[in-house]
Amino acid sequence: MKLKYGVDDINIHSINLEFAKSFYMWFRTVRNCSHNTSIKYISNLKKIIIICMDNAWLQHDPWAKFDMTKDEVDPIFLEKHELEAIIAKEITIERLANVRDVYIFCCCTGLAFIDVKQLKRSEVKIGIDGELWIDKERHKTNVPSRIPLLPLAKFILERHKDNIECLANDTLLPVLSNSKYNAYLKELADICGVKKNLTTHTARHTFGTTVTYYMAFLWKPLKK
Repeated sequence: MKLKYGVDDINIHSINLEFAKSFYMWFRTVRNCSHNTSIKYISNLKKIIIICMDNAWLQHDPWAKFDMTKDEVDPIFLEKHELEAIIAKEITIERLANVRDVYIFCCCTGLAFIDVKQLKRSEVKIGIDGELWIDKERHKTNVPSRIPLLPLAKFILERHKDNIECLANDTLLPVLSNSKYNAYLKELADICGVKKNLTTHTARHTFGTTVTYYMAFLWKPLKK
């Protein structure tokens, strides 16, 4: 609004189709966002428009003709050999070793970055099967999630149980800021010979594909 209209705020009745198109182009050019990310942000603003229509503050949807279709995207995930390469790599630099632990933990649990960063000791509990489970609400959706801890995830938690920073914050893993974490993940991929872009999203997709596939394979009953 500052760039195009020179104001900090704008009357909701001034919102029209041209505003949506300009808003989209601002995300694509000034903010260098992808198409899907731009549409996501515009969708958030449209929620306000819908509230206005529900309260009869607007008589019609000014963005009804704006195409908000997202592009289909193939999710990136690590295959078994790539995951094993990261797990097996000997890392002597502490910051990279910690980032590797957090990333592998996300691969083993499917937790998002903010959820693993805020994971507290009280949220790891013994389930009815006598094993350790993560029992917490997702930060983004407030939906309860219960996740069994695989042996590797338990090992990672055990390795950081005496971390001074974690003890002070009542958290389980030494998670850096999102920007530093993503930067170090690129460095981790380089030293491990992984050509894919490592992000928290690739970790979640790896959990939902590679990790769960091999879990199912290992847990299925043996044939007599």
